[in-house]
Amino acid sequence: MCLRKRSGYHPPDLINAKIYTGPIPAERGVELAMGGGRSETSALSGTGGGQGMTTAQNSQQPNACCFCWCCCCSCSCLTIRNEEERQKRRRKRISQDTKMEIIPNCEACTKPSVEEIRLWSQSFDKLMRNPAGRNVFREFLRTEYSEENMLFWLACEDLKQEVNKSVIEEKAHSIYENYISILSPKEVSLDARVREVINKKMQDPTPYTFEDAQLQIYTLMHRDSYPRFLSSNIYKLLVHSSSRTSSES
Repeated sequence: MCLRKRSGYHPPDLINAKIYTGPIPAERGVELAMGGGRSETSALSGTGGGQGMTTAQNSQQPNACCFCWCCCCSCSCLTIRNEEERQKRRRKRISQDTKMEIIPNCEACTKPSVEEIRLWSQSFDKLMRNPAGRNVFREFLRTEYSEENMLFWLACEDLKQEVNKSVIEEKAHSIYENYISILSPKEVSLDARVREVINKKMQDPTPYTFEDAQLQIYTLMHRDSYPRFLSSNIYKLLVHSSSRTSSES
């Protein structure tokens, strides 16, 4: 009744007013407990009858903070799940790369002479028959991200030297997984005909199972990579350094 005396304001009939009696949100409950908020009655008496209805309606709406928290939680779970999948793929890739390192980084060889280095420019066959030449050419292929061609060719040469049946099968399957399978990160480029031949021969592997594929990769390196190798800085610097060393001696 103090409000009526002070401002002449006549509040609505509180008996007939629809006062919200549902649960109070957590943050609202804290505010009321600390004395910082107004009661439902004061809200009704402070700004008019419609204010109480607004309060009741707002309290029945879904909690925005809870909704945001659920969304953020879902996003965080998805991010963690994606990161776990990425790490699994990375570990699988590392294990594949480790398994494929069956050929050393370079072949054992003696230092090539000036004459040998110059012969490499005359014939691709002479380059590939020389261990030092293969090492230099392989270094060049690595700069072009096509080292798998040389690795495949060397693996096929190694397979041809085997006579033990079980070892032949083991190496043949290793070559297939590392360089023929479309799932391998070091898959070599072969046409459909050669792949079909390989798939048939893999039913009973022999030292010459990959003979057609080896010839195709050899031809690819000869026509595509070899001309660029002769004009590369790797080969030019090698020729220059070997000529200078020869003249000084």
